[in-house]
Amino acid sequence: MVKFLDTLLGRSTPTSEDDYMDLDLEAYEEAESSAPALFVKIATIGDIKDSPKIKDEVYNGNIVIVDIARLKMDKVMYERVLKDLKEVAKDVNGDIIGLGDQRYVVITPMSVKISRDKIGGVV
Repeated sequence: MVKFLDTLLGRSTPTSEDDYMDLDLEAYEEAESSAPALFVKIATIGDIKDSPKIKDEVYNGNIVIVDIARLKMDKVMYERVLKDLKEVAKDVNGDIIGLGDQRYVVITPMSVKISRDKIGGVV
């Protein structure tokens, strides 16, 4: 410890490169790459029966992009499913937004918010 303080205060010469130890970061990188924090999942929904699978993914902390085009044929089912998905986003303190002329819905888990600002193109 004294040698370290002497080096910091300039009382002794710095140590050589041989005094340092190389760290093996492979184990850290493997652990880091093997478990992603979240996934982006793709889903198609055609009925209220498909809703629980999507809700489970959001509750598990994943982002879900849902194709809701088939629901547009049945307005009652469309409203019911969207209400269900909005409640999930609210439950997890996430976010929900429609994309592509309301053909897709993106639902995010807690701590992921969707910006409503467009990047590039004509606004």
